[in-house]
Amino acid sequence: MEVVQTARMLLSRVTADDLEAVHELHSDPRTSVYNPAGPSPDLESSRAMLDLWLADWDERGLGYWAARPLTSPDLIGVGGLRHAVVDGAEVLNLYYRFHPMSWGHGYAVELVRAALRVGGPLGTVVAVIRDVNTRSLRVAERAGMRRDRAIPYGGVPSYVYVALPARRT
Repeated sequence: MEVVQTARMLLSRVTADDLEAVHELHSDPRTSVYNPAGPSPDLESSRAMLDLWLADWDERGLGYWAARPLTSPDLIGVGGLRHAVVDGAEVLNLYYRFHPMSWGHGYAVELVRAALRVGGPLGTVVAVIRDVNTRSLRVAERAGMRRDRAIPYGGVPSYVYVALPARRT
């Protein structure tokens, strides 16, 4: 789904117009503490990353969203699902990153829950999270995911979280 509305956000397909905001988010050292590659070094690196995300939408009909509060046009984060191979399995890899000004307000949990609703019927949804990234681990757990196993990922110890099956009522 290219556009999803949550209680407080509009999640919409990233576009080329989001480049500056995506670069600002990914070049901030605070948002890249747990990224083994570190912050995005320049606008061209961010453009290459955004081009991959745009290709996901064009080629696979699924990708990352730009997250904006319903009350503002400002991008406060990005996240969603991409097709990926994780630990030898084809999965839908969940990603989320928000501006520090948005931390602690539950936006990440809200985005993850929306991504799980969209991705659940499409395949196995996983989040690969650095073992020391306690905030991100907590987001996955609060959104209804569970720790499945530990793996080395990108050269660093990480946990694979999986979406819990939907409960029937």
